[in-house]
Amino acid sequence: MPQKKKVVEIRFYEELNDFLPLEKHKITFHHPFSGNPTIKDLIESLRVPHTEIDLIIVNGNSVDFSYAVQDHDKISVYPTFESLDITPIIKLRPEPLRDPKFILDVHLGKLAKYLRLLGFNVLYDNHYDDKNIIEIAKSQHRIILTRDIGILKNKTVTHGYWVRNIDWKEQVAEILTRFELFSKIAPFTRCLECNGVLEPIEKSKIEDQLPPKTKKFYQRYAKCPECNRIYWEGTHYEKMKKFVGDTGSCLNS
Repeated sequence: MPQKKKVVEIRFYEELNDFLPLEKHKITFHHPFSGNPTIKDLIESLRVPHTEIDLIIVNGNSVDFSYAVQDHDKISVYPTFESLDITPIIKLRPEPLRDPKFILDVHLGKLAKYLRLLGFNVLYDNHYDDKNIIEIAKSQHRIILTRDIGILKNKTVTHGYWVRNIDWKEQVAEILTRFELFSKIAPFTRCLECNGVLEPIEKSKIEDQLPPKTKKFYQRYAKCPECNRIYWEGTHYEKMKKFVGDTGSCLNS
């Protein structure tokens, strides 16, 4: 005889609704299932990666990802609480990374560049595959930023975030807001090419490497000790300062 379908009542809260079809946004809906899935498997079958979740309530009790789903369970699923203390109940991942370091997938090259420009520790290489990204994230305690939901469903990933926006400016604002990074911005302290930490250098030591107009109009310079690239606060710097200021004003209004 065919196995009888079971059903749960489930609701996803706040930004977790981004992963659901519109008709399931912010409502409790019935979801049929068969077999004996864990709650992690059931939730990810609905396209919501476990890295975006910090709390699951089943029938009034908090549970972990290994909970075996039962027929007629009533399930509530909540997103990560970066600034709310929920230690009395079962948390589903390690503590938030308060000194965030990132690794980005192949789709986010421009975002990587501008996060570095703002001083954040960002690894990016368009030759990284999912396995490379996961291994580096685990060994270096980095947060995975990705446009690929699939990588976030890997059970070994503990800190990851699905970037919602497509435009790079909106992506930067999204990440600064999501991880509360505005107070940590330190423009022009990292190399845009290799992520090295920039070091101040005297103009006299690099004059022979500077274009004539740059040498004439700018006095402050920095050099990357990793790749030897030289930086100065030119027009690009002023544009980026304005962008950061405008973004912060918009988010605080």
